[in-house]
Amino acid sequence: MSVAFLALALAAASPLADAPAAPLDTARAASEAAPELAARTLAAGRAEQAIAALEKSSAADPRDAAVLINLGIAYAQTGNDTRAREAFRQALACEEVVEIETADGVATDSRRLARKALKMLERGEFRTAAAATGQLTYRDR
Repeated sequence: MSVAFLALALAAASPLADAPAAPLDTARAASEAAPELAARTLAAGRAEQAIAALEKSSAADPRDAAVLINLGIAYAQTGNDTRAREAFRQALACEEVVEIETADGVATDSRRLARKALKMLERGEFRTAAAATGQLTYRDR
């Protein structure tokens, strides 16, 4: 899974539990109150800008797994692996599991995506090409 794919993956989230359909006015109000997921900002490579928006969303609802996952991605893209790991673990620990639709239209649950993001972080897959260029390799020593 590529970094861009995961960054774009979090454009829509909804509870997995079956719920009766909401009236149109209720649905409209819910979408207007939806948290900022900053998927486009992340995909555009503006992680610092995404962090600002995502931290506001997370402060409003610290148990929103989709926000926490995107926040983790943004932290990872800026090189802050410690905060990224913390955000992914918080998403994994959320009581409410939400369905998240990925950029390619595949739906997955938030816990599965948080586990995948943790593995990607450990493998260094969130590092941008510019950040990776500045790192020493075995041959550079």
